[in-house]
Amino acid sequence: MARIAIDMDNVMADLTQHLLDVYAKEYGEIIDPERLNNIPEGSAFPEGVATKILSAPGFFRGIPVMAGSQEVVKALADQHEVFVVSAAMEFPLSLAEKHAWLNEHFPFISWKNIVFCGSKTIVEADYMIDDHDKNLSAFKGTPLLFTAPHNLPLTDYRRVNNWEEVAEYFELSAVKNENHLLAVS
Repeated sequence: MARIAIDMDNVMADLTQHLLDVYAKEYGEIIDPERLNNIPEGSAFPEGVATKILSAPGFFRGIPVMAGSQEVVKALADQHEVFVVSAAMEFPLSLAEKHAWLNEHFPFISWKNIVFCGSKTIVEADYMIDDHDKNLSAFKGTPLLFTAPHNLPLTDYRRVNNWEEVAEYFELSAVKNENHLLAVS
């Protein structure tokens, strides 16, 4: 049984798409997601706007679930020790919102397995699935880089592009069979 640390934003939760949607609604401008590729997070928006949106009450509560994450995280939790680890301290309003979001979308994750922190350098696990180099570079276990627009240039890590690839990496045959049955029907 392995211990697996899983990030929330841009891994379990589709933060990038939500940010684009909220920006379009509030500012009346649609940003092509391709503009986000290969640049630091938030830099495609006018100065300070991304931080303003991320700091707004309710933002983190409304993020859509990343496709496939619920099924794969459930299968991982059935076979391994899974911790959700989020560097939530930068946006203090996100703490309660992220907790409520996890309870709604991932009710099988115990409160004992939810870690909100500032720096993830304290995390000890066998694997970490994250979208940020800053979290993976000091990690002592096996890092898995979950693809996000801002990390496309990175080549130092084993990359997983979606939750299907996470399932394949951990050889979760039950999830693969379930997804295959869904695709066939």
